Parts: sequence; C-alpha cells; structure tokens
Amino acid sequence: MKKLLFILALCLMGATAASAQKLTGRDIIQKVKDRPDGDTRYAELELTLKKKNGTTRQRKVTSWAIDEGKDTKKMMFFTYPGDVKGTGFLTWDYDQIGKEDAKWLYLPAMKKTRRISGSSSKTDYFMGTDFTYDDMGSRHVDEDTHKLLREEVKNGHKCWVVESVPVDKHEIYSRKVSWIRQDCLTAAYVEYYDKLNKLHRVLNIDDVRKIQGFWTIQKMEMKNVQTEHSTVILVKNTQYNVKIDKALFTVAKLEKGL
Repeated sequence: MKKLLFILALCLMGATAASAQKLTGRDIIQKVKDRPDGDTRYAELELTLKKKNGTTRQRKVTSWAIDEGKDTKKMMFFTYPGDVKGTGFLTWDYDQIGKEDAKWLYLPAMKKTRRISGSSSKTDYFMGTDFTYDDMGSRHVDEDTHKLLREEVKNGHKCWVVESVPVDKHEIYSRKVSWIRQDCLTAAYVEYYDKLNKLHRVLNIDDVRKIQGFWTIQKMEMKNVQTEHSTVILVKNTQYNVKIDKALFTVAKLEKGL
C-alpha cells in the first residue's frame, strides 16, 4: 500500500509538472489580467518625478476604477501641487481588439478637455511622468504576441519571464520582457525596448501585499534609462469593492472636478 501511494504521489507530481510546462506566454499574461481585483477600486497616489540632475517634483492623485463586464473605467484627479490641482484624467478601457480605448485629459487652467487618441495615446507621456498614456490603461492580451522565455528568481521571487511583442507597430516599444511573480501574478520587473531594440525604460515593482484579500502593488518605479529620468509611484489607502456612482466616469464629471 505504501508503495502504491508513493507511485500515485509521483504520478501526481509528474502531472503537475507537465501541466506547468504546458503554460504558454499568453497563458501567463492572461492569468495576470484575470487576477482578482474587486469590482471597484479606490486609491491615493504619490508621484515623485526625478530628473537626471537629482531635482524632483511631487504630485498627488486620487483614483477610482469600476469594472463593467470585461471593460474598465477609471477616473483620476490631481490634488497637489497647485499648478496641476484639478487636472483630471478619464479612461474607458475596452477589452476588445480593434476598439480604441477612450481617454480624456482635462486641464483646468485652460478649462479645456483634450481627447487622447491615435498615436498620441501610444507614444505621449502622461503629465511629465515616465508612463505613456497607453501604460495608464490596460491592454488586451492579444494586442501582443507572448513567448515564455524561462523561469528565474527576480527581486527574491520566482518568476516567469515573458517576452511580449506588439502586433501594432506604432507602439512606442518594439518589445517588452516581463518578470511575472508566480506567487501573486504581478510583475516584479519589466524591460521596454525601443524601435532600435535598445533598452528604453525599466519598471521595478518591489512592494506587493494583500489588502482585503487582493494582491496590491504599493510601490513602483519607471525609469527611462536613456534620459535617466524616473517616476516613483507610492499607492496608499487602497480600498476594494467601494460604492462608486457610475456617473463619476463621464466627461461632464471630469470637467466639473472633485
């Protein structure tokens, strides 16, 4: 009987290993996208923008998000400092290939709303940060082709290393390589390569913890290795499944402000 149980255990281990080996790059990125994060979300962000010479600028942002089926709507308002206070950013992320996400930026000083679309949504940087407007939204899994390169430890965590190449050649990067943590399905590190296949930006995520049962990124840094400009984002007061009025996610509310 002991021998039988031992053989069964080996078979189960073999089946598990075989199952793990069958994971593709796309499977892993889909797992990341499907990671539970509640139906609604609220958070307060502190941004530090750092130039090559060491000078910094601070930003504070309040953020809300709501899922509507597979689509997501997000609203962000800058609350500090005074020169950007009241600036709002609204996004409607559609989980459908070929349907362009809708993005609007409201500038209170000009009392003007700008629709972010076309190439601007892919290549322009958001409010002086090192994140593009495209980074601020979510991508459909099949907007890129994904290849599992290997498994390795990064930042102390066992990761899958996945290379993703955009289908649309108008993207700001030619490819990106992501180290996806196997324990919580968040990225630990991401490399973005420019059109000449030279390293352009790196994203480092070194603080992920559970809040209300959901894995939550608390700190991330995006650095442009070519200009040596970087942006650090600290995420605070994260709340899940909060009551949010759907009317918040409209251009009218964007222009009205907090």
